[in-house]
Amino acid sequence: MMLDNKIVVGYKEIKLENSLNQKTVPDDCCWGIARVPPFTSNHSQSAIIVDDFKHLLVLAGHQSSHHIICLPHGVRKLPQELLPSLEYFNILILWFGNDQIAWNSARTFAKKLIENRCYFIRPTDDQPSPYLAFKLGLNIDKILKTADKMVHPSIIQFSTIRNEVYAELQNHDKTLGMKWTKFPALNKIIGGHRRGELTLLTGPTGSGKTTFISEYSLDLAEQGLPTLWGSFEIRNQRLAKIMLQQFAKEPVHLNLDLFDNLADQFEKLPLYFLTFHGPQPLNIVMDAVVNAVYVYDIGHVIIDNVQFMMGIGAKYDMGSERFWQQDSIIAEFRRFATYSNCHVTLVMHPRKEKDVEQLSISSIFGTAKATQEADNILIIQNKIMESLQIKKYLQVSKNRYSGNLGVMSLEFNKQSLSFSQQKT
Repeated sequence: MMLDNKIVVGYKEIKLENSLNQKTVPDDCCWGIARVPPFTSNHSQSAIIVDDFKHLLVLAGHQSSHHIICLPHGVRKLPQELLPSLEYFNILILWFGNDQIAWNSARTFAKKLIENRCYFIRPTDDQPSPYLAFKLGLNIDKILKTADKMVHPSIIQFSTIRNEVYAELQNHDKTLGMKWTKFPALNKIIGGHRRGELTLLTGPTGSGKTTFISEYSLDLAEQGLPTLWGSFEIRNQRLAKIMLQQFAKEPVHLNLDLFDNLADQFEKLPLYFLTFHGPQPLNIVMDAVVNAVYVYDIGHVIIDNVQFMMGIGAKYDMGSERFWQQDSIIAEFRRFATYSNCHVTLVMHPRKEKDVEQLSISSIFGTAKATQEADNILIIQNKIMESLQIKKYLQVSKNRYSGNLGVMSLEFNKQSLSFSQQKT
């Protein structure tokens, strides 16, 4: 495409509907920013970073003393190719929406942008996004003056985090986490999927752990949560085939004429896959995971499964050394989840127990460290009925956030490889 002898490599598409909707085209390789210089010519080295073009238009009309910058992909991702263009600024004010997804993205982006120059507008009702603040007639200058740093010293007083606590209290429903659209019963028990937590999933061999966690993670990815899969037990081609069938809600191999269209849609999801298979050194895996979080702003990491990552049949199969190795993996992912504000889901095999027995927290393989470190423990249970049919259900055996425990029925649809439920 040519325009005035210049090559257009991308553009922002804005639709005027109920409100401004934006889309960057092409989505996968365009990382330019929209920037409005400050109203005054004082060579300002401060910038307000927003996630939507309508916010940029509002602040541009406000005649701000800061540069106004709009990110190309909203809160979904911050391409590393963009970082050099922001090096000029010594103060960056991140002003996104007042929902939990936007707030988590702001905290994640700050790690890329160098935290000590980043300031945040806390997401409260009286400090909404710029566009909403304009519509409500709020004082934008007053809101900008509330911007403060995320970085705190190692020892703090309540006054340091007072505003952040207030923001969480005022947005209580949002801090419960991102909701699953396919598992409403799970939302009722644990509230939602929250960054910074560690979840363990276990269940008997052949109970559908991989199939369930595939759909569980796909649900969140379809809502825009960047997700990294580490499938150590089955190859990525097979995992992608399962996820594509769950995405299509029908057997793709019986409708190959629809494959290209489905694949085009599936490619747009923020899904990434580690290329490891079988046992891998922990430091190599963590290096790849940390890099993915930095480059792709990953918010959810799945490891399927921990024992296969260590190597079944290896010299560590017996004895305390294998337990020590697993504890090291658990501890490293716990530290990573907290520091990176990224949710980690670990799939683990249970201990060898009789099939007739129901699993419990103590059934998880290894020492007690795994269950102590986990925020959530999910167990797929098989219940044999009098008719000899096997009924499956998901048991929430630990929920550190709220303490709520419970069970969710799992009805498997073989055509779509789905455990999803109807909304209630």
